[in-house]
Amino acid sequence: MSETAVKARGVAPSSEAGDANRWKALVFIALAQLMVVLDATIVNIALPSAQRDLGISDGNRQWVVTAYALAFGGLLLFGGRLADLWGRKRVFVTGLVGFAAASALGGAATTGAMMFGARALQGVFGALLAPAALSLLAVMFTDAKERAKAFGIYGAIAGGGGAVGFILGGVLTEYLDWRWTFFVNIPFAIVAASGAYFVIREPEGGRNRSPLDIPGVVLSTVGLVSLVYAFTRASDGWSDPLTVGLFIASAVFLLAFVVTETKVKAPLLPLRVVTDRNRGGVYLSLGIAVIAMFGTFLFLTYYLQVIKGYSPIKTGFAFLPMIAGMMTGSTQIGARLMNRVPARALMGPGFLVAAGGMFLLTQLEIGSSYASTVLPAMMLLGLGMGTAFMPAMSLATLGVEPRDAGVASAMVNTSQQVGGAIGTALLNTIAASATTSYVKDHIATATTKPQQQLVQMQGMVHGYTNAIWFAVGMLVLASAIAVTFVNAGKPDTTGVASGEGADAVEDAVPVFAH
Repeated sequence: MSETAVKARGVAPSSEAGDANRWKALVFIALAQLMVVLDATIVNIALPSAQRDLGISDGNRQWVVTAYALAFGGLLLFGGRLADLWGRKRVFVTGLVGFAAASALGGAATTGAMMFGARALQGVFGALLAPAALSLLAVMFTDAKERAKAFGIYGAIAGGGGAVGFILGGVLTEYLDWRWTFFVNIPFAIVAASGAYFVIREPEGGRNRSPLDIPGVVLSTVGLVSLVYAFTRASDGWSDPLTVGLFIASAVFLLAFVVTETKVKAPLLPLRVVTDRNRGGVYLSLGIAVIAMFGTFLFLTYYLQVIKGYSPIKTGFAFLPMIAGMMTGSTQIGARLMNRVPARALMGPGFLVAAGGMFLLTQLEIGSSYASTVLPAMMLLGLGMGTAFMPAMSLATLGVEPRDAGVASAMVNTSQQVGGAIGTALLNTIAASATTSYVKDHIATATTKPQQQLVQMQGMVHGYTNAIWFAVGMLVLASAIAVTFVNAGKPDTTGVASGEGADAVEDAVPVFAH
């Protein structure tokens, strides 16, 4: 591609002529990504301790996860568009500073409501931070080989950061206090924001000057909030008037959002991004798979700490096989095969392998062995999801116009975050209902306090396994959608460049063929 053609598309000319500080900038962008990934896993490990200290009920505990995921997922498209309008570097630094402030608020929380509010604020600023970081990489690394290397480093930190988060969360919770799982974000954010401010030089001419689609922002956010809150309220009964009203409201707002996007000149989400068969299949299958995964993480944390009596740090180490499986599936299976076979040949089987791991977790009992049940389940879950996610990410911007590459990338994050919010709320509701029913049916036979405690614990595990059966079905459905909808051939035969968050359409030169 000629330098003239590149300039015409509003992208920095070439790797040699690009920003000399781009590799230094990558360090601070990757550090910000590490902070966001750490935050997700750290909070899961600390949640039982925080719930106990703040007096959060079992019915409301999922809001520590859901408030963050909902705000993040609901506002990602807005964050991506704001970065195009206001400047990627400015939005990136603002997101970091706001995330640090929200983390300080979460660490200082004295009530459940204060904690939920802090987590929602973290999600808001995370939604500014994430798309700005990806689009900065896209405009700073325009050479295909350099971009692949930069996104490879970025992705490795995202995967490895999960493992670090589990361990660090356990150490901080056990040896200091759960509050430090929030405070630890502050130094990360300060270093990343300072470095980004002084090192990043955003290329000129890459901004989108279209007006912001305010109706789209409002309708999509309200619609998604209503949807997830409806799933959360379902613990009071699916026929509860407020629950039904919330589902109806979410349908109305999201339908109005779709109609609005067809009429405005500069839509928040151009429908051409999601109506493509391959991209639509990726967004839908990933969202459904994440519904299964997020809730299960929550149950496993509680099973290991509350039922098995694991310490927070031991729980963190117990999750490592899943992270190892995910990294192996992503780097050794997905990355090696995605140039040789169609994406659906990896996504479909990958989700099925994860479903197999989830099936093992449906066999959990109070006395189940970690080595014989939880360990192989975690390894299969990680291996399957890692294998499926790698080609899915590569298809996220398949065939999009350069002006839509950022929003296409943001849609991947949106489907995961919204799926995670729905999954945590829905599976927690299923588990809570099953637990209540089990205890009600069996508590009469428990005449002593130890027997009553045993029934309570058996009820909790019964609730977990009931919800996990639902998760198995979700992963099988995700596999079926991937095989049915995703029909793209091998990346090196498509003639389309696709990179995570990249302005990815080069002149008939496939990125994977470089």
